Amino acid sequence: MLRPQDTPTRERRSLAGLWDFRLDPTLDGVADRWFERPLADSRAMPVPASYNDILVGTEGRDHVGDAWYQTTTRVPRGWAGDRVVLRFDSATHAATVWVDGTEVVRHVGGYTPFEADVTELVTPGEEVRVTVVVNNELTFQTIPPGVVQETPHGRRQQYFHDFFNYSGLARAVWLYATPRTRVEDVTVTTDIRGTDGVVGYAVEVAGDDEHTVEVVLRDADGAEVGRAEGATGEVVVPDAHLWAPGDGYLHVAEITLRCADGALLDRYDQTVGIRTVEVRGTEFLINGTPFHFTGFGRHEDSPVRGKGHDDAFLVHDMELMRWIGANSFRTSHYPYAEEVYDYADRLGLVVIDEVAAVGQNMGLAGGIFGGQSYTTFSPETINDVSREAHAQAIRELIARDKNHPSVVLWSIANEPESDTDAARAYFEPLFALTRELDTTRPVGFVNVMLAPHGKCQVSELGDVLMLNRYYGWYTHTGDLEGAETAWRAELEQWAGDGKPIIITEYGADTVAGVHSLTPQPWSEEYQVAYLEMNHRVFDSVPAVVGEQVWNFADFATASTSVFRVDGNKKGVFTRDRRPKAAAHALRRRWTRGA
Repeated sequence: MLRPQDTPTRERRSLAGLWDFRLDPTLDGVADRWFERPLADSRAMPVPASYNDILVGTEGRDHVGDAWYQTTTRVPRGWAGDRVVLRFDSATHAATVWVDGTEVVRHVGGYTPFEADVTELVTPGEEVRVTVVVNNELTFQTIPPGVVQETPHGRRQQYFHDFFNYSGLARAVWLYATPRTRVEDVTVTTDIRGTDGVVGYAVEVAGDDEHTVEVVLRDADGAEVGRAEGATGEVVVPDAHLWAPGDGYLHVAEITLRCADGALLDRYDQTVGIRTVEVRGTEFLINGTPFHFTGFGRHEDSPVRGKGHDDAFLVHDMELMRWIGANSFRTSHYPYAEEVYDYADRLGLVVIDEVAAVGQNMGLAGGIFGGQSYTTFSPETINDVSREAHAQAIRELIARDKNHPSVVLWSIANEPESDTDAARAYFEPLFALTRELDTTRPVGFVNVMLAPHGKCQVSELGDVLMLNRYYGWYTHTGDLEGAETAWRAELEQWAGDGKPIIITEYGADTVAGVHSLTPQPWSEEYQVAYLEMNHRVFDSVPAVVGEQVWNFADFATASTSVFRVDGNKKGVFTRDRRPKAAAHALRRRWTRGA
């Protein structure tokens, strides 16, 4: 699914702004056909944004069920004769959309885009009403999973992931126009032959007009460096300027459809970063050079907006990443807004791209976060229906992000149960599917400490080992000497598997401004000492090719447990992006010699 863009043949209109909004906890709106008329008893709600913290009190924050959005917009007069499409970059976690009372699309999955061709329902120059109902309920058959409980005080959502279940229209909404015969999809692959860059492409075309396909590749200055004809092919770029970590050099492929007489039918521009990714033994190679990941697990999380995308936070967060010396991040624990990947491409930041499969571990959910105990994989809990939802999430992730050079590794789950036969049976076909969909990137999942070396049955399916470990925090709390010994012993066992190891989470909750002469848990001094201990362990194991601290910044969590105090405090920056002492310590480590 191609992103909307403005070209000589395409035009887009943002529907960002204040929409009419109404919560529907009793799920009356569909039966009462709210979509057929202006939304009654509504209030204003910004789009994009999560709605939960914008409303005052518990009404929005604790809401379980449907939430209705409605707006009107005028279709540009110049779109007469074009195909008109309504697109949502996300809706958390499921949505149904109507245009002037006619249902046009349904989608399940909170972090990938969906759209509808509305050409026959709109008239250029006239107004159109768009109504959306967004549902935030999670079940064992959704990604991520959860359970809705009926209580004397109303419906309550239990979920098994350790971040707040923000909901709503958190990303861009577009109305856009394309020609009837158009570029429908583009897949780009890249390779390096000597000093030459090789750009392979496959163009999918929709529509009935006879056409030819022409691809012109331009460098960052706009100069033509190669061209090809046909729906598939390759362009060879002599002495190519490669995309590399820290050097986000981008070419642009101008994809043009023409009629038999040469008249322009459609034009779509696809950015291209020429680079290779390879796993060789215990090395992770980008452009044939060993790469060491430094950076963070992060969240789309900010005050008031929740998971609402904001370009100001995007640019500021990336400036903080560059200041601290980070070269990478993981999209924990869901695909991010597409603007984030575009910017990572431009900056040369490396991305581990993760599907929203988090919380698939009832041992972790019950043992650490509390709550009713369930069996993770069973006919009544996570089952074959769940796996198909998981597979669809992987399909949509790869379809959306396949052309981003910044994306070097697919992560298909975070901390699932992985030490049982049922886990192996669940995940084996998902690894096969991911490799079938994309042969150019390695695949992995993130292992949790409940499935240590020798017990995990899923790790051998991955091309890399991604480990989340909290020695010195959740275990050996306050005992960094004991933690160091135990951590090194386990890590050396994993190193024997002969695969690259990325430490995708390590961290300690820290309250900014709490200090101690001797490092004590929750103090800034302890966070620094904790990180230094981990780094000694990593530096002693050559198979470790990456360190991503949990977390970039403090973030919101569920308010139903005393386990978290005003959210998760493992950030090296506060939620409003002020540095803790750990930020300066990491900067010293990650920028030495720079």
